[in-house]
Amino acid sequence: MNTAELILHNARIATLDPLLPEVSAVAIAEGRILETGDERSVLKLAGATTKIINLKGYTVIPGLNDSHIHVIRGGLNYNMELRWDGVPSLAIALRMLKEQALRTPAPQWVRVVGGWTEFQFAERRMPTLEEINAASPDTPVFVLHLYDRALVNRAGLNAMGYTRETPDPPGGLIERDRHGNPTGLLIAKPNALILYSSLAKGPKLGFDDQVNSTRHFMRELNRLGITSAIDAGGGFQNYPDDYRVIEHLVEQNQLTLRIAYNLFTQRPKEEYDDFAGWAKIVSPGQGNDLYRMNGAGEMLVFSAADFEDFLEPRPDLQPVLEAELKKVIGLLVANRWPFRLHATYDESISRFLNVFEEVDRELPFNGLRWFFDHAETISEQSMERVRNLGGGIAIQDRMAFQGEYFVNRYGAEAAQRTPPISRMLNLGIPVGAGTDATRVSSYNPWVSLYWLVSGRTVGGLALYDEKNRLCRNTALRLYTEGSSWFSGDDGRKGRITAGQSADLAVLSADYFTVPEDEIKGIESLLTLMDGKIVHGSGDFASLAPPLPPVSPDWAPTGVYGGAYRHAPAAAGSMASQGSSCGNPLHQHTHTVIGEHGSWGIGCTCFAF
Repeated sequence: MNTAELILHNARIATLDPLLPEVSAVAIAEGRILETGDERSVLKLAGATTKIINLKGYTVIPGLNDSHIHVIRGGLNYNMELRWDGVPSLAIALRMLKEQALRTPAPQWVRVVGGWTEFQFAERRMPTLEEINAASPDTPVFVLHLYDRALVNRAGLNAMGYTRETPDPPGGLIERDRHGNPTGLLIAKPNALILYSSLAKGPKLGFDDQVNSTRHFMRELNRLGITSAIDAGGGFQNYPDDYRVIEHLVEQNQLTLRIAYNLFTQRPKEEYDDFAGWAKIVSPGQGNDLYRMNGAGEMLVFSAADFEDFLEPRPDLQPVLEAELKKVIGLLVANRWPFRLHATYDESISRFLNVFEEVDRELPFNGLRWFFDHAETISEQSMERVRNLGGGIAIQDRMAFQGEYFVNRYGAEAAQRTPPISRMLNLGIPVGAGTDATRVSSYNPWVSLYWLVSGRTVGGLALYDEKNRLCRNTALRLYTEGSSWFSGDDGRKGRITAGQSADLAVLSADYFTVPEDEIKGIESLLTLMDGKIVHGSGDFASLAPPLPPVSPDWAPTGVYGGAYRHAPAAAGSMASQGSSCGNPLHQHTHTVIGEHGSWGIGCTCFAF
């Protein structure tokens, strides 16, 4: 009989194993699940040095896995960013902005970069430029909203060097007053390059602060129960230079998140050369279970950039995309590189599939893992073609943030199947869930799970009828074992079952029974990755591993933390429990749940 290094017991553990869906105890050894079962059988595996933790009746799930997040780039910038994720009113958001402007030293900026929408605010509106300038008359401010615009104060315009002589970039618009001077509103029409290139003009953190920032960002994700992430690359994220920090953390054994990363080309018209060069220095699978290379994408060629600003009409992609994409796909297939491709509209997806099928006829994919990201308006025919070519679809909760815009442009009926997740699952296509954080959606997975289950935006708009909403069990599966397929980890993680990775989260509220609206307020009280505790709070705060203080000392992270925290209803077997983050701006609600209802963890809405 093997001896456990760690035993967790007195819990309601949702294993996602259909043969044994709920247990009360789990034993862990060498980073793997050793055994699950009842208290009596699992506690027999304890030895003299076994650590035993009583989970006091809390609900436990497998560690969450974001199949599409920009975690490496996000980590480099996290400590510089003022997060408005989940802030309930514009008044609070502007107050935070004003306070942060006072503590931010020159030449640094105040940056609000993604994770929020006007519809989350009680005021149901965007901030005005006048309000941004009043909040920060002297410190540069850059406020990014989704893919569509950025609000920049006068100090920010000066820092960027934008004047009446500055031309509009291709696909972008600098709004001007009647004298031709920039007002501070930068608009994607439809290309978001103007937003990202403007943001890139700001100062960066030094290497040591980037290390600190990345550690704190990983801990923030751990706080939300995330133990794995697939990094989708991103604009202005250059390989290998911008990977130095994460590789340093790997060397120092300081990763608290499993990361599989994709390489994202940065040079229009030179994409083939980028991938050909990278193929000589790195290969898919290189690394280990904690950090390894996953393939190419989400940008493969710039002519196939399928922009997703629903305030703008659908873009017509360039006629050259087929030839350019075919050249890159041929290279990737020849080198057996898995790949992913950003794709929003079916009109684009059908053209991409034409290329994939042509390459497959000449150079068979033969089981090579590939997938689309997003796929909001993918058609029935295109989904069948994806399935027939062995592809998958990584879906994100962008509609939770942009659903109102989509409905205004395309109508409520079209929005009911945007994206058609239920149909993807019925067709047997591999589907994984994620956020596309940090510049658009929030990185909070519970907002995404709320959207999958309720079919509502963060502003409360009902998008989907019951045919395209998921039961809680199926939604959770997409965020765990579903996402594991996209990094080739299917069968190795995503369940709490013997032999799989010991990644799990002890929840602050019972995901399976709380009212739908409370799902988005859940967090993890205890998170394990690779069998090690990487986060603890509330009843388990004493188990939390130490982190260095936030640096630099003016960082918004050190004052406000990350995503706005609404403490959810507690999930213990008795009265409510919860914790306060200590921030007076954060409202905390404690609700008694009482006895557990039925979980429905045996739900078989869709087979995996």
